[in-house]
Amino acid sequence: MFIKNTSWQTLLSSEFKKPYFETLMQQVEQEYANTTCFPPKELIFSAFEQFDFQDTKVVIIGQDPYHGVGEANGLCFSVNDGVAIPPSLKNIYTEINNEYDRILFPTSGNLERWAKQGILLLNAGLTVRKNEANSHKHLQWNVFTDAVINLINEQSENVVFLLWGSFAQKKGKLIDRNKHLVLETGHPSPLSANRGLWFGNNHFIITNDYLIKNMKIKIVW
Repeated sequence: MFIKNTSWQTLLSSEFKKPYFETLMQQVEQEYANTTCFPPKELIFSAFEQFDFQDTKVVIIGQDPYHGVGEANGLCFSVNDGVAIPPSLKNIYTEINNEYDRILFPTSGNLERWAKQGILLLNAGLTVRKNEANSHKHLQWNVFTDAVINLINEQSENVVFLLWGSFAQKKGKLIDRNKHLVLETGHPSPLSANRGLWFGNNHFIITNDYLIKNMKIKIVW
């Protein structure tokens, strides 16, 4: 069993039996045995452990885990408690503060508190080598994460997909926009944000308005 949460495990069990996934797991085992990789092996599927499938409200798609020591915890844009908040997450927090006219800035970059509210913080690739960004792009993680998006698209309704940057937006072709809300903007990285492609997107207020409209509990960002 790859995922302890039985709702996700059951729905993805057929995917886990496919030849590509068996090969993928063998390659991941080899990578972790021969090099330092992140997140810790027991946290690779952490994004699916925070809530039951039927409680999925929001999907945020990242590229791959942070590749520094002690950073990645299996949730996209998220780092462990005590780790310096990464620049992209700082910009996410700043946008939230701007939208809600808040002053207090979070002291932790751990987004488990978001995940437990039904936000799937999904990296397109779930593993990475130490100090080598996107180093596992040759593995078939994309096939698996596309299958996850397809599953949510087909078996859920009124989910908000937040697609930030061109990489995440490529996943948009998998989503039925008549059933779900898809919000797209630039990536929150400093490079994009400083070019005016991030701030002012209002995604966090729009997300909550949509959830309330569809009789779901809003997110406490």
